[in-house]
Amino acid sequence: MSPPRRRHCACSARLPPCPREPGRAGPAPRRRRMEDEGRAAAGSPAASGRFVRCLYAVGFLDLFGVSMVVPLLNLHIKSLGASPTVAGIIGSLYGVMQLFSSTFVGCWSDVVGRRYSLLACILLSALGYFLLGTSTTVFLFAFSRVPVGIFKHTLSISKALLSDLVSERDRPLVIGRFNAASSVGFILGPVVGGYFTELEGGFYQAAFICASIFILNAGLVWMLPWTEENKRSSECGSISNKVTDNFSAKANHDVQFKWVTVGSMTSGSPLQSSWIQTATVLKRIKGVACSDLWDILLVRLLMSVAVLLYYSNFGLALEERFGVKPKFTGYLLSYSNTVGALAGCLLEPITRLYRHNTYMILLHSSILTCTLILLYSSALNIWTVILSSTFLAFSTTVGRTCIIDLELTFGGNQASGTLLGVGQSVTSVGRVVAPLLSGIAQEFSPCGPPSLGAGLALVAILIMNMNKPKYCGNGSVKLKNQ
Repeated sequence: MSPPRRRHCACSARLPPCPREPGRAGPAPRRRRMEDEGRAAAGSPAASGRFVRCLYAVGFLDLFGVSMVVPLLNLHIKSLGASPTVAGIIGSLYGVMQLFSSTFVGCWSDVVGRRYSLLACILLSALGYFLLGTSTTVFLFAFSRVPVGIFKHTLSISKALLSDLVSERDRPLVIGRFNAASSVGFILGPVVGGYFTELEGGFYQAAFICASIFILNAGLVWMLPWTEENKRSSECGSISNKVTDNFSAKANHDVQFKWVTVGSMTSGSPLQSSWIQTATVLKRIKGVACSDLWDILLVRLLMSVAVLLYYSNFGLALEERFGVKPKFTGYLLSYSNTVGALAGCLLEPITRLYRHNTYMILLHSSILTCTLILLYSSALNIWTVILSSTFLAFSTTVGRTCIIDLELTFGGNQASGTLLGVGQSVTSVGRVVAPLLSGIAQEFSPCGPPSLGAGLALVAILIMNMNKPKYCGNGSVKLKNQ
């Protein structure tokens, strides 16, 4: 038996040796690597929790700064001598730029990474608000809206970063809390902005403070524990289960291409790296266009238009129907925003109740939204309006979170920035279409816009029911156990 053993050893000796660290034995480096991995795994949850809390602060500061300035924009541009038509054109310019830039910036964040794309968007948005604080003419005012319209996608990139960081099971809860933190900033910002309106040159002070808040946000993002985040996101990406459709396969294939892109950007010329980034972005956009996510995006469009129609003539309709003063309408809207912020904190028990079935949560929240809009359209007293506004703020918050989670679940987590950018573009289309539909519907009745919104919400519910086998049949939608 010994000769065969010697021949086996001789054959194995001709194989290439296993790579080892020079001057070190084999088992010791292996033990050290295992110990390092153990320490990283032990440190990742704490670092991930700290990272997520910092992103909550980023979302709060973002909308706090923006909501200080946005309510004052119309007053400022009128003070510069702009006509209502010019003011409307400049106001729509921001929405048009957001419509076309959302998808590209989201794809770009997938290509170059969340850190640099988020920092770039925050700093360029700060530049836009700084220019807004120096706008003494209508031209400077319009020019200051350009960088903000193109690069103000900080919240979308932050959500994509959260989806990279947490597991599928925790994603609706974490995104819901992020939306709640952002909503709190949106509630407090107009109060501070209203204080500045009473001061001489208050708009310019508010714009400079907003730019300073964005610079503070950039510093906060820069100091985040990105090393631990990368470890955690890679772990979550390796254990998350995705639906094997065409777009997921393309997204997973693009992971290898992403590393090639990053290597080319670090070693190639700036022109070459820009070309590679552009080619990768176009490839991802093509992947979304060729995917079967059309029904999810259509449902998002219909529900966003329905909610926008509900709020399009809210104050005017309350005044005509119930004789309510604008002051009470403002209180009611602030109350609704507060309820929406609190609803983001209730997603944990809701997801547990539905066993993390996002599709059913979205379907039931859409049915509730449609019913509440119909209730508002046929309300006979103001208390019915208050009741419908309370539960509508709850249902719309839950629905927005669930449809984002559904997009990421079926689109693939490797392209979360692309998917969130496309979803933001779809919402921007709704913001363009809703005012036109609202104006046409108001020609018939003050209740016309919400009635039309209820009809669109009903169409969205029918689409979800028609595609139910896609989400619930053959195990396509799995309980999120990881």
